[in-house]
Amino acid sequence: METTTKFQIPGREEVSSNNQAIFDDLKKNIGFVPNLYAYYAKHETALGDYLTFQNRKSTLKTKEKEAVNIVVSQYNGCRYCQSAHTAIGKMNGFTEEQILELRKGSASFDNKLDAIVKFALATVANNGKATEESKNAFFAAGYTEVNMIDVVMVIGEKIISNYIHNLTGFEIDFPIAQEL
Repeated sequence: METTTKFQIPGREEVSSNNQAIFDDLKKNIGFVPNLYAYYAKHETALGDYLTFQNRKSTLKTKEKEAVNIVVSQYNGCRYCQSAHTAIGKMNGFTEEQILELRKGSASFDNKLDAIVKFALATVANNGKATEESKNAFFAAGYTEVNMIDVVMVIGEKIISNYIHNLTGFEIDFPIAQEL
C-alpha cells in the first residue's frame, strides 16, 4: 500500500531570522503569511528570492499579470494558485465571471487581455513555442517584444509556485476557487 507524503507548513519559530522578518512584513502588509510563502521559508533564501522575482519591475499592468497568473495556474492544475489568484484578481477589479473566462483561456470582455491570455496559454501549452497565431495577435494588440519578455517572466514565476503546490498539496488558505 502506497503512503502519501505529508508536507508541513513551518511556523514563524521554525524558520530563519531572515525569513521571520519577511513573515512579519507579510503579516503587516497583507494580514497573514500565505502557506505558499511559508513553505518557501523552509529554505534559507527561497522566500526572499521568490518575492524579489514576483515583485520585479515589469512593463505589464497588474491586471495583465493577474490574467497570465490565472490562465497559467489553470493550465498547470494548481488549485492553490487558482484560488489565490481568484481572490487577487477580484481585488484588482475582475468579476467572478471574468476570472472563470480567463481560466478557460480567453477574455472576450477585453481585446488586449484576450491577446495576452491566449499568448500565455499557447506559450505554456507548447513548452515555450507559442503558435504564430497567438504571437501575431499579441503583437497586433499593441504588445512589444519587451512585453513578451515580461509575460515569459510572469509565466516562469507562476510555474515555480504551481509546481511547489502540485508537489506538496499543502492546505489552501484562500477561498477555494470554483472548479471548471
